[in-house]
Amino acid sequence: MPAVQPPCKVLVSGANGYIAIWVVRTLLEKGYSVRGTVRSEEKAAHLRQLFKSYGDMHEVVIVEDITKEGAFDEAVKGVDAIEHTASPFHMNADDPNELINPAVNGTVGILKSALKNGHSVKRVVVTSSGAAILRDSPTPSTFSELDWNEQCLEIVKEKGREAPNMMKYRASKTLAEKAAWDFWNEHKADVGWDLSVLNPPYVFGPAIHALTGPSSLNTSASLFYNTVALPNSNGATNEFLASTGTCWIDVRDLADAHVLSLENEAAGGERIIVSAGLWKWQDFIDAANAISPPPKLTTGGLPKGNPCAGTGHPSTVHLLYYDTAKAARILGLKYRTIAETTKDTLADYEAKWW
Repeated sequence: MPAVQPPCKVLVSGANGYIAIWVVRTLLEKGYSVRGTVRSEEKAAHLRQLFKSYGDMHEVVIVEDITKEGAFDEAVKGVDAIEHTASPFHMNADDPNELINPAVNGTVGILKSALKNGHSVKRVVVTSSGAAILRDSPTPSTFSELDWNEQCLEIVKEKGREAPNMMKYRASKTLAEKAAWDFWNEHKADVGWDLSVLNPPYVFGPAIHALTGPSSLNTSASLFYNTVALPNSNGATNEFLASTGTCWIDVRDLADAHVLSLENEAAGGERIIVSAGLWKWQDFIDAANAISPPPKLTTGGLPKGNPCAGTGHPSTVHLLYYDTAKAARILGLKYRTIAETTKDTLADYEAKWW
């Protein structure tokens, strides 16, 4: 498949989301035209204001329910590529299907629309997750794109509503990605587009979507704020700060990965892990305390934890590693450091008077 290049038009689903809005911004900055979908006119207002300088290169359309049959039928018309990012991520689902159904149906739905009306589409990029790859293990494990998280599916099948919330989320991402690949493999002879899937871990970094305050941050960004910006790390112990953390990526690097997945022909037909590497909360806290001059936050002083007890400490154990060779080979992605992401994120809080 030929790569997509500016000034092609790209459809971005869930365009008002934490990741998606950075994808929109990065596409526009690179000269693409963008059509974003949101669920309501209220959610469209922030996007229109934020990107008004791009004029006709940016448009917003309303898709009220992404799980509804044919929801994206009109939105896919006339676009050259699709970036599907819309999927729920929260930790308070009772029934696992609260997460699974919108994740699966939204993903398959946009692919169905692309099959039906996406005659100009050349590539579809889907945001999956490392959650669809990893499994919990008591010993250090390295995962690649060949791995699938069957563990979460077994736990959710066995325990249902009683399954841990993280397992419900992981199941939604695993089943949605499996459904995407199944659909494409079934219909690839009938379409003019190919499929690329990105699998990021925890996503941190500044937020440019509409927010009313720290309480309206999305799940991963809220964890960062509560742990790194609140003076007592929201009550977390030093042991927790030194031992908790897996892998991560800056939201802006993930947005770059989305664009690079459109532009690189070799990304077609591939699932690609994009990860900047390992972290413990103490690493971000140390980076925050190294900022000079210190950020002026309304929360007061920064937490300290136990300095230098994070990733570089001899006693620190990491159970999860990702093989990111494919991302390096196909995308050539460059990652921000923990120090860069921390500095920019706290500067964002300061600018927002948080």
